Amino acid sequence: MKIDSVCVRQLHFPLVTPYKVSLLTMREFDPFVVEVRDTEGRSGFGEALIVPGYTTETVEGSWRLCCTLAERIAGLDAADAAAVARSEVHAGVGAASAVLAALDMLAGHEVLRPVEQVSVPLLAPLHSEDPGALAEEIEQALGRGFRTLKVKVGFAWQRDLDQVETIQRLVAGRATLRLDANQGFDSADGIAFAKRLTPQGIELFEQPCLLDDWRANAAVAAASRVPVMLDESIYDESDIDRAAGVAGVGFVKLKLKKIGSVDMLLAALGRIRALGLTPVLGDGVSLEIGCWMEACIAVRAIDNAGEMNGFLKTRERIFENPLPFAQGAIQIPAGYAPRIDRDMLVRSTLRESSFAARAVVA
Repeated sequence: MKIDSVCVRQLHFPLVTPYKVSLLTMREFDPFVVEVRDTEGRSGFGEALIVPGYTTETVEGSWRLCCTLAERIAGLDAADAAAVARSEVHAGVGAASAVLAALDMLAGHEVLRPVEQVSVPLLAPLHSEDPGALAEEIEQALGRGFRTLKVKVGFAWQRDLDQVETIQRLVAGRATLRLDANQGFDSADGIAFAKRLTPQGIELFEQPCLLDDWRANAAVAAASRVPVMLDESIYDESDIDRAAGVAGVGFVKLKLKKIGSVDMLLAALGRIRALGLTPVLGDGVSLEIGCWMEACIAVRAIDNAGEMNGFLKTRERIFENPLPFAQGAIQIPAGYAPRIDRDMLVRSTLRESSFAARAVVA
């Protein structure tokens, strides 16, 4: 199977509701989407949204790497193309993962082709701050079948603590809570918050401090009354190994765009479990392409709520046959094969660059 052409696009998808986290408020997703087409006319797609502050990667640097990889792999066979992309994972894992995911889809990776219906429970983020609106939002989420709720913290520790206690009272044991600071605390505030938590109903406390401040995250984990999960700090198996040595860290979260290919992600999830930690999976800022792939992987690798819910946050979908969702879970029927909505692809494109295989002159 030879690569005939590669197209790199940046898309624009407005959100239904602004997505507020400690570092910023997102009102749209503008991911890079890589399409790899073979000489038989088949296509595979991969995506990655680069969010400055959540990664050391930059938007423009990742765009350039996507285009460089696209130019390099056009004309290669699929195995050689994958080797090229893997060689650049450390240079820019977001860009490399988008290419590797597109190659996995193009090749029809067996993990992406479930032979029987699968169901992947998801968590739901809570957005409201007013107690009345929050109560209504919680009841709506429970009514839709969600049994794990994500609470964003990392703003002001005492206010966050009060909000968590309000949510615990409103949920009343009917759902599990995940708290996510998104690097918003320094060590002092993170410790002040974590050591005052009432553990009832709280599964974990995610990424208290800056991604490269392992000392601060370790200090918070040591003081926390619930297990800490690292996310932004984790990029490869060496980071997973390091996390396993931090007292109080019980969970590690991965995303396809932070690891590489389907097989690389499965191996990393297995590594987490082998080290005695619990793996969590999912990109909450991904379109259907990434969410579908991660859901297929989740069936094999995790036994808790997935976080691949980004596709539920956008006003429109990228699949012509939308990724099925019901009762708080992605419901993938046997033999499901997603089809890209080409009209939507054109309408949502901000910029694109295409690269074709060079003709060989005898």
